Amino acid sequence: MGRLIAMSINKTVEDLIARSNRLGADKRNTNFAGGNTSAKGTETDPVTGEDVHLLWVKGSGGDLGTLKAQNLAVLRLDRLQALKNVYPGVEREDEMVAAFDYCLHGKGGAAPSIDTAMHGLVDAAHVDHLHPDSGIAIATAADGEALTAKIFGDKVVWVPWRRPGFQLGLDIAAIKDANPQAVGTILGGHGITAWGATSEEAEANSLWIIEQAEQYIARNGKAEPFGPKLPGYAPLAEAERRAKAAALAPVIRALASADKPQVGHFSDDPAVLEFLEAAEHPRLGALGTSCPDHFLRTKVKPLILNLPADASIEDSVARLKELHAAYREDYQAYYDRHADADSPALRGADPAIVLVPGVGMFSYGANKQTARVAGEFYLNAINVMRGAEAISTYAPIDEAEKFRIEYWALEEAKLARMPKPKSHATRIALVTGAASGIGKAIATRLAAEGACVVIADLNLENAQAVAAELGGPDVAVGVQADVTNEAQVAAAIDEAVLAFGGLDLVVNNAGLSISKPLLETTEKDWDLQHNVMAKGSFLVAKAAAKVMIEQGLGGDIIYISSKNSVFAGPNNIAYSATKADQAHQVRLLAAELGEYGIRVNGINPDGVVRGSGIFAGGWGAKRAAVYGVDEEKLGEYYAQRTLLKREVLPEHVANAAAVLTSNELSHTTGLHIPVDAGVAAAFLR
Repeated sequence: MGRLIAMSINKTVEDLIARSNRLGADKRNTNFAGGNTSAKGTETDPVTGEDVHLLWVKGSGGDLGTLKAQNLAVLRLDRLQALKNVYPGVEREDEMVAAFDYCLHGKGGAAPSIDTAMHGLVDAAHVDHLHPDSGIAIATAADGEALTAKIFGDKVVWVPWRRPGFQLGLDIAAIKDANPQAVGTILGGHGITAWGATSEEAEANSLWIIEQAEQYIARNGKAEPFGPKLPGYAPLAEAERRAKAAALAPVIRALASADKPQVGHFSDDPAVLEFLEAAEHPRLGALGTSCPDHFLRTKVKPLILNLPADASIEDSVARLKELHAAYREDYQAYYDRHADADSPALRGADPAIVLVPGVGMFSYGANKQTARVAGEFYLNAINVMRGAEAISTYAPIDEAEKFRIEYWALEEAKLARMPKPKSHATRIALVTGAASGIGKAIATRLAAEGACVVIADLNLENAQAVAAELGGPDVAVGVQADVTNEAQVAAAIDEAVLAFGGLDLVVNNAGLSISKPLLETTEKDWDLQHNVMAKGSFLVAKAAAKVMIEQGLGGDIIYISSKNSVFAGPNNIAYSATKADQAHQVRLLAAELGEYGIRVNGINPDGVVRGSGIFAGGWGAKRAAVYGVDEEKLGEYYAQRTLLKREVLPEHVANAAAVLTSNELSHTTGLHIPVDAGVAAAFLR
C-alpha cells in the first residue's frame, strides 16, 4: 500500500504519465494502445528504507493517451539489467518475458510488455517508443536507411528490422552507446524510438523526429503518391454512400463472421476514399501492413472489392462472396507456408478489413472498440503507404516476419489471458422505446451482458442520454424513431448496421396505453395504440428480419406484450386487443423465421409501475381509479393480487429478455414468458 501511495506522488511517475498522455492524445504520434514510454528514477524501498532504482514503463495492453499509474509496470532496474548475464540468445529470447516477473518491485503494477527490455537496457532516463505515421513511412520505404541519414543526419540512427524483444533492446542500447550525438532511431518496418535525460527532452526528441519526417515528406513527396485517379472509383455522394454502406453491411458482416461472430465499424474517412480512388490501391493493399501493431489488428492485408463505385448492390454482393472465398484460401495458404509444429492454431481466415471503392471501410473485431481501432490502424497504414510512396516505394516487412508476429506464442498467451466473453458478446441489439422504463432496463441489461445496443426512441435527446449513460458509442448509440413510420424504422435499422455492422437482436418495446371503457374509446384511441404497438412491431420486425436473413447468423426478436394479451381486464379494450395482436405476431413469426435460425419470443409483464413511461403518462392514474386505490399505491396493489405477492420492476422484465436471448434458451422459439409475479387468470393455456 505504501508503494502505491508513493507511486502516486512520485514526480518521475507524474511526469511520465503527463508526457504519455500528451503523446497519445495525437494519433499522428502513435495509434491506440500502440507504443510505450518509460522513466527511470528512485523510490524508497519499504523493506530496507534505502533508495531503490526503478523503471516505470507502460504495461502490456495499455494506451498512452489514457495511461494512469496503475497501467505502469514497475521493475527493479538492477535486476532487469542483470538479465543480460543470463540472456540465452535470440532463438530463445521469448523466455525473457517470463524473467521480467523476477524483476518486479513489490506487486509490480501492470504486466510488463515485450518492449520492456528496450526501455530498461537503453542508457537514458526517459525513453519513448512510438508508431507515428510519418516515422513508419520512413521505416517502410525501400531506401529507408538512406532516407534516415538524409533527413536526420547523425541524430537518428537506422535499425534494421528486428522483431520486438530482448535482442532489439540490446541493439538499441548498443547504438545509443556508439552514437552519443543521437537522440533516437528509426526501427525498420516498425516505428521510432527516442530518448532524453529529462521527460521534456525525450518528448521533444520524439516530436522532432516525427515533425522532421512529416516536413520532409511534405516538401519532397509526389503529388499523387497513390497514382492517378481511376475512372468510376470516385466517392459517391454522402447520402448515396451511406445508403450503399448500410445495404452491404449485413452481407459483409456475414463474410467477416464465417469463422466466428464479429462486430463491425464503418468509416468513410476522406483518406480511405482517396486511397480507393487511386490506381495503385490494389497493389498497395496486397502488400499489406507492416508495423506489428497494425497487422495484429488488421490481419496482413484487407479484402478489397474490385468494382467501381456505382456497381449495383447485387453485383457487389456476388463479387464480395467470390473474393471472400479466395481470401480464405489465400489466408490458409499463408498459414500453411509458415506454420510449424509449435505454431498456434489458425485463428480464423476471414478478413478484418473490407474496402469498398466509393463507399469506405468496414472493420471487424470481437467488440465495437476492437473493430473501430482496427479501422483506425488501417487508416494509419494508408497514411504510412502514402508517405512511403510519396518519397520512395512502400516495402513492408516480408511475409514470413509478419507470420512470426501474428502467430507469436507470446501473443497467443496474451489472448489466452483474456476474460471469458459475456453471454451477449458480439451481439447487436436494437430496443424500441428504450429511453425509459422497461426499454431502458432491457438496454442496460443487454449492454451489461456484452451486447452493443441501439437505443431507439421518439425522443432523440433522451435516447442519446441513455446511450451515453451506458458507455457511449463503443457500447450504445441513440437514434430517433417513430415506429409507426416505415421510413423512420428503416433509417433506425440503417443507423444500427452502420454503427455496429449488423443486427442480431430486436426488442419491440415501444408502447403506450389509454385506459377507457368501450363506449368512451374513440377511433383515434384505437388507431394510435394499434399503430404504435401492432403496426410498429410489425414494421420493426420486418426491417430487422431482412438484415438478419442477409447476415445468416440467426437472431432474436422479442415482443414486450402484456398479461393483458390473455387476460380480460376492465376498461382496456384497445390496449388489450393490440397486445393480443403482438402476442400472435410472436407465434406467426416464430413459425416463419425459424428456418433462418431467428427465434421469436414474447414477454408478458404486468403491473410494472415504477420507472414506467406508460404509467407516468396518465395510465397509472386511470388504472388506480379503476381499482379504487391511490396512484402511489398502485404498485403495491398489483403485487398483492399476485400469487407471489411481489411487485414487478423493469429490471425483472430485462432479466427475462436477457435469458430469452442467451444461449441458455437457444432451442426456444414461439414462447411467451409471464413476468407478473403470478396472475392465475393470465396463465397461458
